[in-house]
Amino acid sequence: MTTTLPNILLIDDDADDQEIFLSALAFIDNQIRCLLAANGQEGIHHLNVSESLPDLIFLDLNMPVMNGMQFLKELKGSHRAKNVPVVIYSTASDQQTIRQALALGAFQFYTKPEKFSELVSMLHDLLYPATRR
Repeated sequence: MTTTLPNILLIDDDADDQEIFLSALAFIDNQIRCLLAANGQEGIHHLNVSESLPDLIFLDLNMPVMNGMQFLKELKGSHRAKNVPVVIYSTASDQQTIRQALALGAFQFYTKPEKFSELVSMLHDLLYPATRR
């Protein structure tokens, strides 16, 4: 049985966080495709010009140009990618921010883990829910 590898879009302005995220994906399976955007505007542009949509979007909230909440509003409005699940992946952890993101249509909300192993575990559980430990 072959499984299709997930196609991911990560929208995050922090280069270190991007690198750690990509390393965690490679640790899980180095064939997983992950495209990067540095802010919500780049993310919308990528979704507009891409032939295929990602399976999952990971979205930081605090970014310049277009932040995560603005991206969510635009995406979930009438965009062709409005049905792609968006996972908030942010340093924010207050309940008001979490409620607001979920109300805008976020699929799930994760505070960025401090340990690499926790990030790998989080990503594995999100990408392969049938194999949760």
